Amino acid sequence: MEEAASRQVVLSSYNQSKVDGQTGKANLAVQAAFRNPKPLQRIRKTFGKSRPTENWFKKLVNRMLFICHPIDSFPANAGTEKYLPEKSIITLETEQTQRKKLAKEVCTLSQKNPNLDSVIKDRTLLDHIIVDEEHRLLYCYVPKVACTNWKRLLMVLMGKANTTNPLAIVADDSHRLNVFRRLDNYTGEEIRYRLDHFMKFMFIRHPFERLVSAFRNKFGQNSSSSDYFRSRYGRQIIKQYRANASEESLLRGHDVTFREFVQYIIDPRTVARANFNEHWRPMVDLCLPCTIQYNVIGKYESLMDDAWLVLEKANLNQKVSFPRSDRPSSTNSLVEEYTKHLTREELLHLYHIYEMDFRLFDYHSPGFD
Repeated sequence: MEEAASRQVVLSSYNQSKVDGQTGKANLAVQAAFRNPKPLQRIRKTFGKSRPTENWFKKLVNRMLFICHPIDSFPANAGTEKYLPEKSIITLETEQTQRKKLAKEVCTLSQKNPNLDSVIKDRTLLDHIIVDEEHRLLYCYVPKVACTNWKRLLMVLMGKANTTNPLAIVADDSHRLNVFRRLDNYTGEEIRYRLDHFMKFMFIRHPFERLVSAFRNKFGQNSSSSDYFRSRYGRQIIKQYRANASEESLLRGHDVTFREFVQYIIDPRTVARANFNEHWRPMVDLCLPCTIQYNVIGKYESLMDDAWLVLEKANLNQKVSFPRSDRPSSTNSLVEEYTKHLTREELLHLYHIYEMDFRLFDYHSPGFD
């Protein structure tokens, strides 16, 4: 009864905010309910707070609102509007517990657990972890897994942009080397402190989806970086894996096929040199989840909910929102189209390159698991 009464206070205040034309504004619900002493006494008794503060109650309201109301109860504006997850925070936390448990089990069984001492000695292994000192965040970015929007958001948070709208930031600006400080730029003692005390998060994606996305972006489209990739990798790939290549192809590297790209990746010479660009380097090698215990392992498939959870844990949801994309990814439907041109042997070799990504992050590749 007491908990039901407490929930009713929240819902009544929420409904009043809707009448006032302020749908989803939790702060109005807080102000309305905070002025009513009797419900507060019940809330105090129910939740064990002798003197609940307005900030404490605000957190309660925020959590209860999205549990009790469907997402379509809130306004849906394009861009950077406030987002409330489709799943409850209990479900999101449970998913995180399961993901981290699986990662730990796979790391233990694989015996691929480089200790932190060895990682610190070779600090280049930490060059994909961005440090936000003010908000005590460590973000390991994985190319082709929403890293551009995460970098944009961090630029806003860290005051590195002349706008509060992440989507107004030019994508190339977010990838400039001097924009962020990386964890590899700290001393060993400083690295240990931040790993122990900062919130750590990374985002992952189905390995083959990520690979197809990288190929399409760097070789199949006229993106800002495609000229570099065609010159740096395309010409080499065509020279090594295409018989009777035309002079134009050898000169420009502009028409690499996905199969040729895969042949380059699975070539023992490429693997031996560890000559993997960050866009197709395995996620476990970029972020070292067997060494670093991440607080949140977000998935591209549940990007908005998991991004919300990151910001909620960092107490930043009232300050910023993760930007929504106007272009939903269709890579999933394209993976089969691209991989159907590979032989079974090529597909098996490709799976083995990314096997730890598949196993550790619970992705499945039919016939190879």
